[in-house]
Amino acid sequence: MERPTGWPISTPATPPAGTPGEPAEPAEPIKHVEPAAERPADHPQLRPAARPDPGSAVRPDPGPAVRPQQPGPRTTAPTPGPDPTAPADAHAAALAHALLAAERGYPVIPLTRNKLPALRSPHRGHPEVPPCRGECGRLGHGVHDASTDPLTVRRMFAAAPWATGYGLACGRPPHHLIGIDLDTKNGADGLTALRFLAEQHGFPIPPTVTVLTPSGGRHLWLTGPPSPTIANSVGRLAPGIDIRGAGGYLVGPGSLTARGRYALAPGAPHRPAPAPDALLALLTAPPPAARRESPYGVPPQPAAALVRFVRASPVGQRNARLYWAACRADESGLGQELAARLTEAARHTGLSAQEARATIASAARRRRGEPTT
Repeated sequence: MERPTGWPISTPATPPAGTPGEPAEPAEPIKHVEPAAERPADHPQLRPAARPDPGSAVRPDPGPAVRPQQPGPRTTAPTPGPDPTAPADAHAAALAHALLAAERGYPVIPLTRNKLPALRSPHRGHPEVPPCRGECGRLGHGVHDASTDPLTVRRMFAAAPWATGYGLACGRPPHHLIGIDLDTKNGADGLTALRFLAEQHGFPIPPTVTVLTPSGGRHLWLTGPPSPTIANSVGRLAPGIDIRGAGGYLVGPGSLTARGRYALAPGAPHRPAPAPDALLALLTAPPPAARRESPYGVPPQPAAALVRFVRASPVGQRNARLYWAACRADESGLGQELAARLTEAARHTGLSAQEARATIASAARRRRGEPTT
């Protein structure tokens, strides 16, 4: 079976016992190539190895079809190969990717097209109390089954021939992976929200492994310390930002789901970066207490942070940041109070007052459920 190449995985300097080490790093970055069974010719992102430069739209001319001049048996087109989206081929590709991830120290499990663990619980109908986490020795315990052992990985995929993807367990040694899931659904803008947090709390967003999702979002991979434990959360840091920590998993690149394929972002680093200390502090902080009403006429502290965020907008992000900040202000009931300050901050970046007011008005219409155009 052909193994996918160019996987953005690294192995620590001293691998743990029982974990295969990472092969020597190639002299030049190897581009990600899907297994042969997963290279449909009509797929816009997966191209055969023998194809010309992907950036070129020119293809070799095969020439006119040759037809027999004399009467005889009718020639037919070559029989097409197996459907590259067939479950068997998607299953083989997912297994190949999962084995390579396991080789690099990432515990993996097979997933269905719905991104759920592919193996059913052996305790269904008679749940264990306390819940079994795999102590029974059977498969079907979700992320608790995740393993780097190639024989175990093959065993899991053999027991789930319908699996077309794989998940990487977060929070497990040696990488202690932390997944930052930046969503774009339901009006959320996870990437802009993360930029706002980074500016508000003074930490950089390091270049790191980035996986593009079929819905238009992205997953950032970061490495964390063995402790404290990073918990899973949905929208706790900000709307559109979900965290995958201990007990969670990330859908691996190359997985085929009901909505499409997960793929590595072009040009992204091949190794996950360490999570910044300030971000780790946010991830390990206790949940915020119930919000108290601010004194009349005194806007809460985040209001000033929203204004600073807009004021620091680089060219190319000015409207996006202003719109995002106006949405957050409107959700907090401060839309009218902050409109003038946000407009002034946007003018500082080079937007005209008319553009700024139009963007803020669009955010207010979104809040009321009215068309924004």
